Amino acid sequence: MDVRDADLLKELDPAELGQRIRAARVARGWTQTQLAGGDVSVGYVSRIESGQRRPNSQTLDDLAARLGVPTEHLLRGVTAREYDEIKLTLDFAELSLETGEHVEAEVQARQALDRASVASQDELVFRAHYIVARALEGQGNLDDAILELENLVYSRKGGLLRIKSAIAMVRCLANSGDLNAAIEVGERVTAQLSGSHVESCDEAVQLAVTVALAYFNRGDAGHAIRMCRKAIVKAEALDSPIARASAYWNASVFESERGAVSTAVPLAERALALLAEGQDARNLARLRTSLGRMQLELDPPDVSEAKRHLEKAAEELAWSSASPIEIARNNISIARAHYLECDLLSARDICNEIIAAAKDVAPLLAADAEALLGQVVAATGDADGAKAAYRRAVFLLTGAGADPHAAQLWFELADLLEEIGDVEAARDAYRSAAAASGLRARPKVRAGVQV
Repeated sequence: MDVRDADLLKELDPAELGQRIRAARVARGWTQTQLAGGDVSVGYVSRIESGQRRPNSQTLDDLAARLGVPTEHLLRGVTAREYDEIKLTLDFAELSLETGEHVEAEVQARQALDRASVASQDELVFRAHYIVARALEGQGNLDDAILELENLVYSRKGGLLRIKSAIAMVRCLANSGDLNAAIEVGERVTAQLSGSHVESCDEAVQLAVTVALAYFNRGDAGHAIRMCRKAIVKAEALDSPIARASAYWNASVFESERGAVSTAVPLAERALALLAEGQDARNLARLRTSLGRMQLELDPPDVSEAKRHLEKAAEELAWSSASPIEIARNNISIARAHYLECDLLSARDICNEIIAAAKDVAPLLAADAEALLGQVVAATGDADGAKAAYRRAVFLLTGAGADPHAAQLWFELADLLEEIGDVEAARDAYRSAAAASGLRARPKVRAGVQV
């Protein structure tokens, strides 16, 4: 037995090893008496199979020889070559994921998952499920991705990969509109990490800011900002570029969303400088998208710098593990930059592409594109065309649910409808903006009439 196998024997759970020896014995149709021999008694075989004894390397080699299986099969459930083949398949699946080939990543991960499951390779099984979930997320199949991630998050195993699974699950739940569930999952895992050796790591900081973002989108801005400030303190203590970038990025989003865009841009630029040191193409592209959008909201807009970031993001998103929705979000900012530069044809074409792709899967995004298309059409002097686009945006928003983003878009749409003289539709849109933000009219109380 080589040194690597000897070390593995010392670390391997005796119960797991015993199960593999028993499975190999049963596969040959042998009794414990038939397996015993030499220095190994029937009673010792029984204690090994029940996990009460850990055999030494020589005894394990002898048992493997009698069973006719490689010793490494008993140690790993597979031979070293088979183990490496499964791991290599997962490596390729992960590469496909990062280059945006989500369907191929899912196929490869499922192939590895089948082999790892048969071989009882729990660590590889966990990793395969995670890659499958990320591939499903990349394809826009959020419900199935959440189902895959649930088992990983609730397993209490997996180490850092479990935290990454929790981050992905919080993100998927939030993107599907279930902000309460996203927060509940994130808070539960964060509490379980308290006092553990992984409490202060990059992934723990990323989980905290992902949960903070869900709080912010639910309307709990104060709590979200406090969470983000705590995450920044922890990230600075870690001196980790990834953790610090994640914390600064979310801080910039919160500042931008509450209207402090001039404060948000330097935070996003700092996050970009930190994240550029790593290899996370998907998040780097998402950050460029966020920064470009903020630069378009400055007064006056910094269109040229915004376009530089947005076009670079488009290149990175095209070969990363980005989802179609993330790509569309970047594209709508590019369309807005074209509109501000009076390149109306380019802006119109991009809006139409987004609407066609997103109207069934992301109605809020499609409504945003329709609203921008209305502005583009209005700039050409086509008031009727603009009105039709705004009305389509109203229709899409009606079924998009209520959250701060929907409220903001309702408010902007109301202003646009008012500009073209559609006063009644504008009034309805203002009411919808108030409702989406949580405002409700108080019951009317009339004074009694005295006789």
